Amino acid sequence: MAKKIKWGIAGLGNIARKFAGDLKGVSQAELIGVASTDGDRAKAFQQAFDAQKAYDNYEDLYHDPNIEIIYIASLNQNHKEMTMAALQAGKGVLCEKPLGLNTAEIKEMIALAQKQNCFLMEAMWSRFNPAIQKAKQWIASGQIGEPKFLYAEFSFYRLNIDASHRLMDPKKGGGVLLDIGVYPLFLAYFILGMPKNITAQSLFAKTGVDVQTSMILEYNNAQAVLYCGIANQSDNHAKVGGTDGEILLHGFWHNAQKVELTKAGTTIQEDFSSTSKGYVPEIEEVNRCIASGKKESELWSHNDALELGRMVEQVFEKIKER
Repeated sequence: MAKKIKWGIAGLGNIARKFAGDLKGVSQAELIGVASTDGDRAKAFQQAFDAQKAYDNYEDLYHDPNIEIIYIASLNQNHKEMTMAALQAGKGVLCEKPLGLNTAEIKEMIALAQKQNCFLMEAMWSRFNPAIQKAKQWIASGQIGEPKFLYAEFSFYRLNIDASHRLMDPKKGGGVLLDIGVYPLFLAYFILGMPKNITAQSLFAKTGVDVQTSMILEYNNAQAVLYCGIANQSDNHAKVGGTDGEILLHGFWHNAQKVELTKAGTTIQEDFSSTSKGYVPEIEEVNRCIASGKKESELWSHNDALELGRMVEQVFEKIKER
């Protein structure tokens, strides 16, 4: 059996709990340490997920000699600072999306990872989802002909939250575009590539963050219609239409368990149902990269994270014009 990759987790919120639960199920992963500025929270997390150590500060986690890779799951506005600190300590980093609040931050993080010769990846877990990968394979093999249209949304109702909530607070990297809009933008990028033009409109909360954002991406021979919001409930399906057929990713599509191909009146469905929270394929990719000495993943590279960041910036430019 190959050696286990030794993990640390910095920032112990809900996403970190889901991630740690999946990490326990990966045989080639071992949770060494967890850290929070709240020592009691760190100890409770340690006990819940069988970590070896709990730290009441991040620096001790970053400098733990037994840890190879740190998963950063803190609030959006902390991603750059925490990633840079972990990289400075010589650790590999898997940082929750968005990798940075803008492309300037992302470039700094990539540059430091390269200087330190450390692994760095944005935690775009949907990239490794088996159903999404199957959709990509069907498209690449011509199953739907030439792709012409993509629709994806990520939305749920949360307008009843307090103004201090991270989604509503601009100082915490709030707003739906940064928090969940990156998912439909990712899917368009993954399937169709970089668009030649983006148009967008938003509705804003009193705090100034966007709570609904609609986007149209223009390609040479295709369009993508995307939406993110916290103003409505939704089945959150996504679909890709081509000249010969259509692919449906069942919602929540960003962690799709099923994918359907409809062609010439016939529908084929593939089921990828799992008891995990959806992070296992991402964890396995990071383990593979660390074990083989890679400093970035060829499946979700530094450039992929930067290109996605550029798309987010383009949308921000459009919604601020209005």
